[in-house]
Amino acid sequence: MVFSFLKGQFIDVIAWTDDTRDTMVWRFQRHGNAIMYGAKLTVREGQAAVFVHEGQLADVFSPGLYELETNNMPILTALQHWDHGFSSPFQSEIYFVNTTRFTGMKWGTMNPVMLRDPEFGPTRIRAFGTYAIRVKDPARFMAEIVGTDGAFTTDEITGQIRNILVQKFSRVIAASGIPVLDMAANTADLSRIIGEAIEPTLDDYGLSMPELYIENISLPPAVEAALDKRTSAGLAGDLSRYTQFSAAEAMTRAAAADNPMGGAMGMVMGAQMGPWGAIPQPAQAVPPPPPPADKVWHIAENGQTTGPFGRADLGRMAATGGFGRSTLVWTPGLDGWQPAGEIAELAQLFTVQPPPPPPPPAP
Repeated sequence: MVFSFLKGQFIDVIAWTDDTRDTMVWRFQRHGNAIMYGAKLTVREGQAAVFVHEGQLADVFSPGLYELETNNMPILTALQHWDHGFSSPFQSEIYFVNTTRFTGMKWGTMNPVMLRDPEFGPTRIRAFGTYAIRVKDPARFMAEIVGTDGAFTTDEITGQIRNILVQKFSRVIAASGIPVLDMAANTADLSRIIGEAIEPTLDDYGLSMPELYIENISLPPAVEAALDKRTSAGLAGDLSRYTQFSAAEAMTRAAAADNPMGGAMGMVMGAQMGPWGAIPQPAQAVPPPPPPADKVWHIAENGQTTGPFGRADLGRMAATGGFGRSTLVWTPGLDGWQPAGEIAELAQLFTVQPPPPPPPPAP
């Protein structure tokens, strides 16, 4: 009976089955019981077991089935000076660390982030998204973050990670030089850059961030309202036309509030102001085009050239017989000397003259 009671004080099976979604570290509950030499330790996939002996971090076990003895507990054996093995029970704290990914963690900027935009100048933005976290170095995570906490959950570290994320986000956004209007198209690159910037800090905690997403980047309501007005002005064409359009809308609303006839008059006025509220301007007369410049011609006869002559001069010469169809002429743009009768605009000068009028009737 006494042997059974003493045997019941010893632990010979050590394992942890996690039935939560947020536990990162869980201390094995011994209730003052000692661990039996040769006890079985079961570490499942996605777990690590950390032994802490007399306040000192000893051995770390990765997934597998272990029989606790001096061969697989080298650090604890050295701490206890078990040079030739041991057979008596021992006492140590055992922490199971969850090494799987904790997904769907949320982050966001509590206050707007100030930055200098190349288009809008100094402005403010907000952002939020999700990330995933996992323990990649159980020993460092225990030493730097957990300490002696027997049930460490994600809620105890999300605040610190959120602060680090927002700080890195602010620095990356300020140094990126990406215009605010183009940030939505670059969230993937920004997420990658922020993840790389935060990795050294998380590495000091024994953590890693395998996933980081920026779900939305937005402007403060006042800036969004100003941007909407600017967009509307762009659609209207220019600021003066947008101002006229806004004035027509205000008049319509005010008149409609006073009396229905006034509202109708405002609508008519708005219609008269054009599709975008612009008052139609009188059409300006288009000046006629300048008359075409008259060509000048040169004449080649007997190895000599004369001119330049205008077309009217050539017409008078043709009427007196000093200029004929075979006369060689040239003008700028013409490919060499050519007979005047072969040039369409000069051939009209040699049309057949009408016969003389008939004599008047006899008296």
